[in-house]
Amino acid sequence: MKRHLARALLLGAAVTATSALAAEDPAKSPAQQGLDLDEIVITATALPQSKFNTSVSVSTLNPDQIAQSAPSSAADILRNIPGFRAEASGGEGNANIAVRGLPVASGGAKFLQLQEDGLPVMQFGDIAFGTADTYLRADYNIARVEAIRGGSASTFASNAPGGVINFVSDTGEKEGGAIGLTRGLDYNETRADFAYGGPIAPGWRFHVGGYYHTGEGPRSVGYDDAMNGGQVKANVTHDMEKGFIRLDFKYLNDRSPVYLPVPLAISGSGSNPHISSLAGFDALSGAFQSPYFRKDLTLDANGNRLTTNMGDGYHPVSTAFGGEASFEVAPGWTLDDKFRVADNTGDFVGPYPQEVDLASVLATEIGGAGATLQYASGPNAGQTVSAASVGGNGLASRIALFNVKLNDLGTYTNDLKVTKTLDTLPLGKGAVSFGYYKARQNIDMDWHWNTYLETVNGKDGVLLNVLNSSGKAVTSNGLVAYGAPYWGNCCSRSYDMHYDIDAPYAAVNWAWDKLTVDASLRYDYGHASGSYAGPTGTTAVDVNQDGVLQVPELTVPVVNQSAASPVNYDWHYISYSVGANYAIDPDLALFVRYSEGGRANADRLAFGSINADGSTAYQNAVNKVKQAEGGVKWRSDIGLSVFLTGFYANTEEANQDVTSLTQRFISRVYDAEGAELEASYRYGAFQLDAGVTYTHSRITRDEITPSDVGNVPQRQADFVYQITPSYVGNDYSVGVNIIGTTDSYADTTNKLVMPGYAQVNLFATYNLTNDIVWSFSANNLFNTLGLTEVDGTTDAVPSNGILLARSINGRTFKTGVKYSF
Repeated sequence: MKRHLARALLLGAAVTATSALAAEDPAKSPAQQGLDLDEIVITATALPQSKFNTSVSVSTLNPDQIAQSAPSSAADILRNIPGFRAEASGGEGNANIAVRGLPVASGGAKFLQLQEDGLPVMQFGDIAFGTADTYLRADYNIARVEAIRGGSASTFASNAPGGVINFVSDTGEKEGGAIGLTRGLDYNETRADFAYGGPIAPGWRFHVGGYYHTGEGPRSVGYDDAMNGGQVKANVTHDMEKGFIRLDFKYLNDRSPVYLPVPLAISGSGSNPHISSLAGFDALSGAFQSPYFRKDLTLDANGNRLTTNMGDGYHPVSTAFGGEASFEVAPGWTLDDKFRVADNTGDFVGPYPQEVDLASVLATEIGGAGATLQYASGPNAGQTVSAASVGGNGLASRIALFNVKLNDLGTYTNDLKVTKTLDTLPLGKGAVSFGYYKARQNIDMDWHWNTYLETVNGKDGVLLNVLNSSGKAVTSNGLVAYGAPYWGNCCSRSYDMHYDIDAPYAAVNWAWDKLTVDASLRYDYGHASGSYAGPTGTTAVDVNQDGVLQVPELTVPVVNQSAASPVNYDWHYISYSVGANYAIDPDLALFVRYSEGGRANADRLAFGSINADGSTAYQNAVNKVKQAEGGVKWRSDIGLSVFLTGFYANTEEANQDVTSLTQRFISRVYDAEGAELEASYRYGAFQLDAGVTYTHSRITRDEITPSDVGNVPQRQADFVYQITPSYVGNDYSVGVNIIGTTDSYADTTNKLVMPGYAQVNLFATYNLTNDIVWSFSANNLFNTLGLTEVDGTTDAVPSNGILLARSINGRTFKTGVKYSF
């Protein structure tokens, strides 16, 4: 550990020497402080502190900075923050988010916590098909985003040792509002935003805002209502002499397409692959959704018929009510309390290609030798088609329809804290805080997956029927099977699980002259209860109730609720963090920190890691993360500011990936070390913001696949970078936002390289009047193919030359008008 900590600090020390030579004038104008090191940060800290004086790595983004990258989702915003790796290619949810080499072994944001106004959106960041970003939307309500990497996140949040990302709402401190309308120029989406806030009476202020959008979206899903819905948020604050009380409300009801892997052509070698779109399927704009594939019929978790609309896609519905109070209850004593109750439900519906191959190959797999094909939907439904010419490219895909009903992902949170300031210490000043965190998370969801056969077109795909050599249909309207037999019928499931979390914590801060020291301790303990159930086999069911048992109806997996497995286990872990910050002068500071935190696992333990009596091993219930970091913060009188941090992380991981063909369960340890640089430069009207993260990460232990020890974790690049040059004139602005990554490996076998890429975005604004601003943005200007994940292969280069992967969206343009008042 000492060796790793030394490495983390050496990089910061190297820059410190250089920085000290340039630090002369202590007075700096705000315009020259691009990183705004004097900004007060409130996330994952005992007391509000400036970025310059705190001993944690923190970045902030204001609404203007957010708009520069033309983000398509809340997770997309994080791609412009150093240290974070956000795989936001799945649409408006289901993003994979990691930080500083902490792994993304399956999905979601396992070691991070996404917050709204200091409280978590979900208690666990990687709930299958119910990730926190799915229930989080960015709109005019956002005042800023604060992102804490490592450090005190371990002790000021539960299940978030890697970091905390807090979306802070506007609370109406300044009177004013805005109305905006945005329209896609080469794709169908129209969005309206609004916000207004300010004082409403002496001591009272409010803010309300939201959005509504509709359209097809940037990929060719084939229906104009694929995006349909919006959000409203509001808060009201009563300011008093010694504190404030705030109440807030949120209602989210939105639909947007689920973007899952698509097929690509691959040749070359595993170390030097050549990857491009398949003939007839544009990987940058195509999708397996289609107007000819809109309905799914299956059995729910209770054996009843269930019809699903494919257009539901991501359909989060959230009604949340909360509040915050902060008072000085006695001289030097402050009481802070935050609470939120959120009723979260929804759907996750999206087509996942289990395999893509020649239509003749799949027809034979499904119907045997001599099988033939018919169109099952679309304008040619019922007509026989040659396997060699089907879809125009002779290809077909076995589709697993991810159909998940999120019955209840509701959560309750309360965070109470008492702080005593100590202004009469012999040396310096200090503060002591004591807090208690109480939360509950429900995970009640049902998986209803079916298997279909579809053409590989990327737009307006149609379903296919397979007839055996005798001419008898072995599929039904494109349905190959109820359930997902290709994956061992893994995915007809029912979860009814509940997690109670308690966490007392304490923190102490001390500041003397140029030195600030802090330490914090947290004890998390919790109880998991409930049950989960799956099928105990298959049975014959006339699902469509036509009086005839068709071939898929002969083997229907039915969830056996009477044989449900119990969930009944406890967990506990201690987290601590110690840090120090030393201001060499008003513009140069050094900091160092060591932390140890934990993450309790939730639904991903079911169906494999929970014992028959509901218990589980401690190493499955809790994963620990140890981290060290050290760095330098510097600002100059020439408009340059720098935040440089060296880091080390040791991470335990227990997880499950139901789509893996080779290793469904994961039990590993990872080591990562590296450095992150955040820099900003201002010269007149010219601005430059940049960041780069270097990560050297390896698997150091693997209990299930020891041959992976020494390999690089999947999708972990050596370098991830962001750079945004811009020019701000009197009534206009223009700039370029570049987000890039170097090569990485598709999975932990390290057989296949995922090529690096750079995504270039363009943005511009023009003030039509003092109150009306026109905007234009181009996303992925050069239409770059950028892979964020590869699925479904055990070979370096699949023998059929077809790869299944998720890519960033292709080039899109949008324009908008915003009226501020």
